[in-house]
Amino acid sequence: MTTFWAPHAWLRREGGSLTAVEDDVRIDVDATGRISAITPDSGPAPEGATVLTGLALPGMANAHSHAFHRALRGAVQVGSGTFWTWRDTMYRAADALDPDNYLALATAVYAEMALAGITAVGEFHYVHHQPGGTPYADPNAMGEALIEAAARAGIRITLLDTCYLSSGFGEAPNRHQTRFSDGTAEAWASRVSLLKERDHAKIGAAIHSVRAVPAEQLGTVAVWAKQRQAPLHVHLSEQVAENEACLAAHGVTPTQLLARHGVLGPRTSAVHATHLSEEDMRLLTDTSTVICMCPTTERDLADGIGPARKLASGGCPISLGSDSHAVIDLFEEARALELNERLATQRRGHWTAASLLRAATEDGHVSLGWSEAGRLERGALADFCTVALDTPRTAGQAPRLGAETAVFAATSADVRDVVVGGRIVVRDGVHTAVPETGRALTEAVSALR
Repeated sequence: MTTFWAPHAWLRREGGSLTAVEDDVRIDVDATGRISAITPDSGPAPEGATVLTGLALPGMANAHSHAFHRALRGAVQVGSGTFWTWRDTMYRAADALDPDNYLALATAVYAEMALAGITAVGEFHYVHHQPGGTPYADPNAMGEALIEAAARAGIRITLLDTCYLSSGFGEAPNRHQTRFSDGTAEAWASRVSLLKERDHAKIGAAIHSVRAVPAEQLGTVAVWAKQRQAPLHVHLSEQVAENEACLAAHGVTPTQLLARHGVLGPRTSAVHATHLSEEDMRLLTDTSTVICMCPTTERDLADGIGPARKLASGGCPISLGSDSHAVIDLFEEARALELNERLATQRRGHWTAASLLRAATEDGHVSLGWSEAGRLERGALADFCTVALDTPRTAGQAPRLGAETAVFAATSADVRDVVVGGRIVVRDGVHTAVPETGRALTEAVSALR
């Protein structure tokens, strides 16, 4: 057994749903990497315990990531442009990827996530083949590189292997997209079925968008995920242009098209869900489809503010992602949900700090198939992080307001310790396996150029 001790921890009372900050919390972890006991008011740290810093929180789940987009940070902020011009820049970065340089880049990106308190990532992966579309000798070489990168960075991954077949409604893939495509959804399913899960890795499915998968093939992806009870994610209505094109091609919105082909449901996460009709929202709430919001990307790309509060009130769980990695900071993603609503409604108080933390932790893990993580309680996976409460951003309030301080004041720079499966991944703000994370990122991004 391994013992950790935290001066403060955000806990859910055993057998209940209420959360509160407790003091002097002992966390015992068994040999399987699960919490065997958690004891508030335990007194001083016991001899031999690993003493943590500040406020302990469940590890956070980054439910939507494109790891290679990290190479675009800063470079896409020159001049103006639209989502579509940004996409052209993204394609050029994708063209430069191979299994070796993607392993190096993703390892550094996932280490950056660990430094931010993220213990699980949902990698929305669509760069499958060589430029031009020829498969690698191992047809899953790129996906295997991402799985290995997560292992090296010490975090869990759900590889959301993405079906991407078309440039648009009825259009063949363009020269950049040929390496994304398996040709048909059946061929996609055959390739993905070769991937194997590991202790730190689950395999899920994704539909890139209704633009990228012909309507008659959407059901193939949905059935593959249903048969395996695997997570299924999809980009949904991020841009008005997508809605208009879908209406022109099929006479229905993207949400209605997904519903028609059996894609929606509680194992499905709709990413962005920005431009929805009232009927779209009803379909999503009636099916308890998860909504994955990525506020820093949605504002960076000028997507708009989606109806997250209405969807949550109707019964859709909310998860969070950093998507294009304009920043990697789930505290920023969480508070942006509330702050965006304030801007849109000119009112405050749409979300509690506890509900925002739940989106960043428990509900995010569930959306990725890690339902045994995201909680600090007996029997859960021992995945947690700590946030310092004495930095220039977080100092000043009583620890009992730790959840509010974390969500509305802290940044990823305030994360001090990260534990995954009882193993220390970050200690005192330094990644144990990738200690020079900034240098690793610089080298990996430079290699793409």
